[in-house]
Amino acid sequence: MKINRENTDNGTAIIKVLIDKNDYEKNVADKLREYRQKVALPGFRPGKVPAGVIQKRYGKALLAEEVNQLLSQNLINYLRDEKINIIGDPLPNNELQQPIDFDKQEEFEFVFDIALTPEFNLNLDKSQSVDYYRIKVDEQLIDENIEQILMQYGTTQDVEVVSEISYMRIDFRELDAEGNEREDGIVAENVLVAYDRVKDEEVKKELIGKKPEESFVIDAVTAFGDRHEVGHMLNISHEAAEELNSRFNCTLKSIQDFVKGELNEDLYKKLFGEETEVTTVEQFRDKVAENISISLENSSKQQFEVDARKSLVSAVPMNLPEAFLKRWLKETNKDLTDEKIEEDFEDFTEDLRWQLIKNNIINENKIEVTEDETLQMAKNIALSQFQQYGIYQIADEHLDSYAHRIMEKEDDRERIVRRVFEIKVFDLVKEKVQLNEKEVTTEEFKAL
Repeated sequence: MKINRENTDNGTAIIKVLIDKNDYEKNVADKLREYRQKVALPGFRPGKVPAGVIQKRYGKALLAEEVNQLLSQNLINYLRDEKINIIGDPLPNNELQQPIDFDKQEEFEFVFDIALTPEFNLNLDKSQSVDYYRIKVDEQLIDENIEQILMQYGTTQDVEVVSEISYMRIDFRELDAEGNEREDGIVAENVLVAYDRVKDEEVKKELIGKKPEESFVIDAVTAFGDRHEVGHMLNISHEAAEELNSRFNCTLKSIQDFVKGELNEDLYKKLFGEETEVTTVEQFRDKVAENISISLENSSKQQFEVDARKSLVSAVPMNLPEAFLKRWLKETNKDLTDEKIEEDFEDFTEDLRWQLIKNNIINENKIEVTEDETLQMAKNIALSQFQQYGIYQIADEHLDSYAHRIMEKEDDRERIVRRVFEIKVFDLVKEKVQLNEKEVTTEEFKAL
């Protein structure tokens, strides 16, 4: 087998692979003998089919399979052994590739185009500067977070009169034109209605101060201002809701108000565990500020990653073989149109440039990711998911078990490994470049 490469002027190269009879003859003959031993054809006993019949029926397919397997494996080995780094995959050269005829040819030549990874100089030092934002934790931010916590840990309590924060359970009974309950009318019982969902101001005034078992009459569509919502409340069809033009007798069955949580030791233990040392409002505010600071630091890091990536990509000149890349995108993504490729190509090349820069940093600095680091990242992800539901204290064994379940999925595991690599890259960038630290408020940071 012969393989040779010819570089072109546009960041690509042509690779020719020549496979002759000596490369495949023995393996194809061995496979034909195996077929003869096991194949069963009408009119022949197993193992007694003439070699000519086997050759005629299976020879071409086995030859094509063997040649393609040789081509694929040897092309991969060649790129690896010659240390040729490529972008994308080899593509058949449509101009130089001659038709292949497995019936007549004994020697086969395959011609491929490849895109070579461009060479570039990356100066990862103090000559590069990137902004790093320190977000201030102010009293307003602490107050807002505490308010969110109190709402999250609030409860509903039975009350005796309707107020503007009430939730009501109401029985609806449709009335006829004379104001009597219709025998075959719409009935909906124990419907949950929030006071703030009522749109009609007169109905809202009438509701304030009402008590359980008191009744009142409304036009449901007018009261709530939304036929679709009324249809769900009354459990009637969309068509019936569109035609609805009735008044209803409504009876209050129960009233509840939402009451925010209280700042007390019970709340502190729910948030920080039974053994928490937080016992006063001042200590609680300090703890909230500490948690906000951690969260804001993560936000600062995320913004730094965005800015550092943009800075490095713009600072590193890189010649990419655009024509090849567009062709590769189209051939490997059959659903992509030329228009879509053109529309997204700038974003694609920016992602590609960053990937090449990132790989360069990983290779030049011998960055590795251990199993323990991967597991710790899975734990961090698991903990973050629990915290989204207000669960801040998780036993180590539960967290460890959940993290291992995440890592059982190969796609999730690969995503985690890639993320750990990326974090290490940005940590190194942060260490090497000049940081322009800027203190900003949360509003100023959001404006970024």
